Amino acid sequence: MIKVLIKKQSHYPISNWKIRKTLQEFFKSHGIVSDSLVEVSLVGEKAMVELARRHLGEKDMVHDVLSFPESEVRGEFIYPDDGFIRLGEIVLCYPKIFKEAKDEGVLIEQKALELIRHSAMHLLGFHHE
Repeated sequence: MIKVLIKKQSHYPISNWKIRKTLQEFFKSHGIVSDSLVEVSLVGEKAMVELARRHLGEKDMVHDVLSFPESEVRGEFIYPDDGFIRLGEIVLCYPKIFKEAKDEGVLIEQKALELIRHSAMHLLGFHHE
């Protein structure tokens, strides 16, 4: 079972159910069938700028999405005794996605789910140049 924990800083109108279904189908199609957990956060621009500064050393950069694979966590990490394998976290910047979807002429939710699938690839270790 793939467990998806969704955290929102606000009431961004993206279906939690669609996020869960998209990730569960994605991981299942890539052979992840054991009890696993992925976290998804929807944040505003200020939070995304802070994440980019803290983790990437970038100043005033607003990314549409960032992914943090559990395998890249630095330092000691204590795993809870719940049997779930932590895959990592996906952080979406709703205001940035809103702008991109408008520019591309697609639905906001469609753009968000596309970025979620892209980030899930990163959680599995696939990277682009």
